[in-house]
Amino acid sequence: MSLLHRASFFISAARLDQLPAPGAPEVCFVGRSNAGKSSAINVLCNQRRLAFSSKTPGRTRLINLFGLPDPLEPEQPLGFLVDLPGYGYASVAHKEKEKWADILGGYLRDRPSLAGIVLIIDIRRGVTELDRRLADFIAPTGRPVLALLTKADKLPFGQRQRTVFAVRKDLADIGALHTVPFSATERIGLPEATQYIENWISPKVVP
Repeated sequence: MSLLHRASFFISAARLDQLPAPGAPEVCFVGRSNAGKSSAINVLCNQRRLAFSSKTPGRTRLINLFGLPDPLEPEQPLGFLVDLPGYGYASVAHKEKEKWADILGGYLRDRPSLAGIVLIIDIRRGVTELDRRLADFIAPTGRPVLALLTKADKLPFGQRQRTVFAVRKDLADIGALHTVPFSATERIGLPEATQYIENWISPKVVP
């Protein structure tokens, strides 16, 4: 069984100072509202409603942490999956957007236990201006990024591959970038994405 399948809700926080003290490795999920972030988390964790989105995109404003128990010490989390608020929905007031940007930017820049970033991008849209703004937060940190190009089942194979190439080019300033076409409904890219995230939480020792 995948380590991710053991994920369970740990805590929600409205501000960075409400997060638990840094410790076990954290892998965060971030993406534009409506890009399929909650669906990706749920299928990776093999659970239906671990993460859930509001019926009004852009309404979910909390940082949600899901703990991954250590098989040897179940009381101690081996790591955390962190669901960051979706960003950039048009109906949200400008002041609220800036507040979210401060939270997202502060977490991505300053969280010492952040081991990797899963960037959710709708494959049909490619890298939007809002995704580019987020990449500008991420690039200087040097942290590894897994770009999940969601809803990949909506495009034929050749078009998927062209979009993967275009996203890599658009995000070339993120040095440690890996790009995976992904579909929650068809489970495209699920094994590869799982392997990357598990290795960030619990690195495999290679002899």
